[in-house]
Amino acid sequence: MPIRVLDPQLVARIAAGEVVERPASVVKELVENSLDAGSSQISVEVRGGGVSLIRVMDNGSGIPSAEIELAFDRYATSKIGSVDDLESISSLGFRGEALPSIAAVAQVDIVTRAADESAGTYLSLQDGKVVNRESQGRSQGTTVTVKNLFRKVPARLKFLKSLATENSHMANVVSRYALAFPEVKFALFIDGRATLRTPGSGRLIDSIIEVYGLDVAQNMLEIEAERWEGRPAISSPQVTGMVGSPSISRSNRDYLSLFVNRRWTNSRLLAWAVEEAYHGLLMQGKHPVAIINISLSPGEVDVNIHPTKTEVKFHHEHAVFSAVQKAVRQALIKLMPVPKIEEVATAYGAPSVPGQGLPLSAEADSRLIPSSPVTAPTPAVTLPALRILGQLSSSYIIAEGPDGLYLIDQHAAHERILFEKIKDQRSRQAVEVQGLLEPVTFEVSPQQEAVLKSQCANLAEFGFSIEPFGERTFLVRAVPALLSGKDWAGMVRELLDSGGDKGDWREKIAISMACHSAVKAGQVLTDDEMRELVRQLEQIAIPHTCPHGRPTMIHLSLGQLRKEFGRS
Repeated sequence: MPIRVLDPQLVARIAAGEVVERPASVVKELVENSLDAGSSQISVEVRGGGVSLIRVMDNGSGIPSAEIELAFDRYATSKIGSVDDLESISSLGFRGEALPSIAAVAQVDIVTRAADESAGTYLSLQDGKVVNRESQGRSQGTTVTVKNLFRKVPARLKFLKSLATENSHMANVVSRYALAFPEVKFALFIDGRATLRTPGSGRLIDSIIEVYGLDVAQNMLEIEAERWEGRPAISSPQVTGMVGSPSISRSNRDYLSLFVNRRWTNSRLLAWAVEEAYHGLLMQGKHPVAIINISLSPGEVDVNIHPTKTEVKFHHEHAVFSAVQKAVRQALIKLMPVPKIEEVATAYGAPSVPGQGLPLSAEADSRLIPSSPVTAPTPAVTLPALRILGQLSSSYIIAEGPDGLYLIDQHAAHERILFEKIKDQRSRQAVEVQGLLEPVTFEVSPQQEAVLKSQCANLAEFGFSIEPFGERTFLVRAVPALLSGKDWAGMVRELLDSGGDKGDWREKIAISMACHSAVKAGQVLTDDEMRELVRQLEQIAIPHTCPHGRPTMIHLSLGQLRKEFGRS
């Protein structure tokens, strides 16, 4: 086939494919235009999965009558005017591709009126060309109606999903921007039914109530913006928003809303930062509910990565990552409550904050004999004074507090205590080591051998003395004192089987050591042992969870007791 210049209409449809991937893409582009126009009210109506109809109405600044046709020319925009403007984009749209791309794959009608005009202007386009123009009454603002989307692009039409799926994607777009702009009143109608209405009060929590419901909103924690007076802009990204208590975690990342200067983005860096802040707080496979906005100088972020404008690059990635992780972590540490009795099945957890625990006193286990006292750090979240009542099923400590009953999982609680102690000893390079009377040979598989060789130095930091001793055989001369008399070999094999390049190995070693050293469920404890365990738990910065993310305790309030006994 000879080389030839493509037909302009074909070029337009090819280009439109980058911008208009599905009906939700149309909704996103039109809503962003409305927000850029300064709208305080935006209404979105869709029918037939967005293929039959998409209508977006706003009360923004409108398009002047003399410029309305120009708005449908490719690369025509009022938001940037020079190459220099690309370095500091403050609007959501800027490429001048949205309206012409939509018009290339659908029938488009627009009615708009600017502030200084006495009447509005109506324009109708088919196949990207104007077929009708006339004056029409309208208050200030713009209404864009998109009909028969992809009807002339069957290749794209056949790849659309079910009506329910496409409706879900469109609702997701409107919901995200309702969260990003709580001062804007949003309304969404799907096939004639009102699906979403936000009050436009300017309070994020009000939008969360409408988008996610009251149950989620009641478990959201506000991020307090940190002030960076006197610091240069490159190091001062401002993080605001709300994060969910681990009790409302989800099985996917659909509830993680990330915005950069209020632009909805799919940044992996930001998602990673948020999830790292929840490290130790959530069970494996669970993800947080969070609405995060990062405000920073437009020159510090590049949004001109992809036509859909959902990807961004940061000039100083480390500063942004650190700011997000720190802000989310601080909100969780400061405000996270003890789980209530009805949340017992919920994945709940706490961050790994270095701390100092004291060994428990007991007769049955040398690990529980007290050592010299150590001053504990001021806890970030304190437990109330608890009075030990007894032990349930040789696994749970029953304690009374001023506000009700506490059930403490003895294994999970001791895990947290030992985990903090192990991390503290390692940070001070004061790990207690137990030399073996006779070196022990340790045989491994080929896969385990590769991991052990790569992680031998990390194991040594925690008290293991392991050296090669022939093919796939190692000689162990010393182990951490906490594991003396325990199944340290089984612990090491579990670590080796987990792989050598997944996650923070130092963290994994500390967690595994704590788990294998802690008192077990089913182990009878004396009153003194239980009191000592609870006393040590009170010294931990965040005592609510074990390192795996399970709760160490649950709480049955006096109010709940009165209710259950019919006294309320």
